[in-house]
Amino acid sequence: MKKGILASVIKWAVTIVIIALYYWFALPPINLQSRDFWFFIGFIIVVSVAINAFSQLIAAIKEMKSPENVVGVPKIGFKKMAKPIKFAVISVLSLVVLSAVMSIVGSELFNAKSYNQLITLKDGDFVTDVAEINQEQIPVVDKDTATRLGQRKLGEMADLVSQFEIQDIYTQINYKGRPVRVTPLMYGDIIKWFNNQSEGIPAYITVDMTTQETRLVRLSEGIMYSEGEYFMRDLTRALRFKYPTKIFDNVSFEIDDNGTPYWVASVIDFKIGFWSGSDIDGAVLMNAQTGESKYYKIDEIPTWVDQVYNSSMILEQLNYNGKYRSGFFNSIFGQSGVLQPTDGHNYLAIDDDVYLYTGMTSVTSDESNVGFVLTNLRTKATKFYTIPGAEEYSAMDSAEGQVQHLNYTSTFPLLLNVSDRPTYFMSLKDAAGLVKMYAFVDVNQYQIVGTGSTVESAREDYISKLKTENVSDEPEQEPEKIVKVIENINSAVVSGNTVYYLKFADDEAIYTAVVTKSDLLPFAKAGQTVELVLKGNVIEKIEFK
Repeated sequence: MKKGILASVIKWAVTIVIIALYYWFALPPINLQSRDFWFFIGFIIVVSVAINAFSQLIAAIKEMKSPENVVGVPKIGFKKMAKPIKFAVISVLSLVVLSAVMSIVGSELFNAKSYNQLITLKDGDFVTDVAEINQEQIPVVDKDTATRLGQRKLGEMADLVSQFEIQDIYTQINYKGRPVRVTPLMYGDIIKWFNNQSEGIPAYITVDMTTQETRLVRLSEGIMYSEGEYFMRDLTRALRFKYPTKIFDNVSFEIDDNGTPYWVASVIDFKIGFWSGSDIDGAVLMNAQTGESKYYKIDEIPTWVDQVYNSSMILEQLNYNGKYRSGFFNSIFGQSGVLQPTDGHNYLAIDDDVYLYTGMTSVTSDESNVGFVLTNLRTKATKFYTIPGAEEYSAMDSAEGQVQHLNYTSTFPLLLNVSDRPTYFMSLKDAAGLVKMYAFVDVNQYQIVGTGSTVESAREDYISKLKTENVSDEPEQEPEKIVKVIENINSAVVSGNTVYYLKFADDEAIYTAVVTKSDLLPFAKAGQTVELVLKGNVIEKIEFK
């Protein structure tokens, strides 16, 4: 009797240990809407039955007392194992059938309208919604360039480069009104984790996307929770044990307005059927230094958070919206009005939020867009802009064609408002991945391309070509006129031209004007009042009063 109790205890102890180990490493959510949870249930059944059957087989072998009965051991063992094995097979098959039924119930075939409505597109006004930004605010750094800049910055820190590496996250956020990419450091390997885990990860890296300024921000208190940690400080495990029922989507790295590092873990909610039509219900914000966390519903998330919705989820929902505008069968036969996102996306900073940008094109065309969308990655507010034009890769080819003799490659475009016109902006890189030039390409007429070695020169070239093509909506600005009194005037002959040097009252600067600016310049005297148009210290226009 005692042996039977001991065997039973060992059997259940082994079962519990195996199940616990699986949960420790796989970390499935305890939620019926999670496929991982159903797989976990199946794993529990199989392991329990397997260990029970094995223990019964061992017991049957021990019951055989005489050597001549050993032949019957397999038969006896099979009879004892048959019942639990049958139970396991039926249970697992039932789970598979139930899973298949749930998937069919939530399939696109029966829910095309619901899939179409996962995201709502409102008509937008481009000029009103996308304000023209200063050229100093135009992001010129993509993730690839940010990665190179980050590696270079870490290489300058001799005390860190031997122990830490850079995690390839580079989340794009708005930080104090500027577009920035931010990513944490991580331990180089498990030995370096042993050496440094007591103090945590000491810094994160920020890359200003407009100036390319790269900073390594050292923390007074290290990052104690990350994907490179072990045991209960492992980010995924810490989130799972604090929120055992939540189904997490992506986890992004961000910093708040004070520079405090946070993990933003989006929480999935299913809108269609039982586990179909994934959407975001809210997010858990975890302080990466202290591990303190809080769950926020989607409309309660602090405004400093920029990326709650995963880009792949937004693109999938946009695809559903364009695909099922007229039902499931129309998406296959006829395809009237069917749209799809273009093969690529980028991000645009507007006010204090980050927006996903992508073009929308007809499934029957691969050369042009019928419009584009902007989606707020914190709230999922989405607007559609009906602006036909070149799709992004055509614009990239056009920009590369302008500098084909240099063999530069284009980054994926960023959509900007230039002179109230939708305009693609892109950086042009050399073979080493370094940004060498910039290009502006008109969305409507992608043959209009402005290039330059600086953003300013590329924009000026673009504006000039718009005017040449008579498509510029930029109003001619009236030059500013100022009134001054001549205090002193002298002349000199420079390269065969008479140049006048003028000093005005209450102004220490010396201004120059060629004689062709006014026939009255040779007769000018101190005390005369003049009206000027200046460009720096050069007089562009002068009128005597």
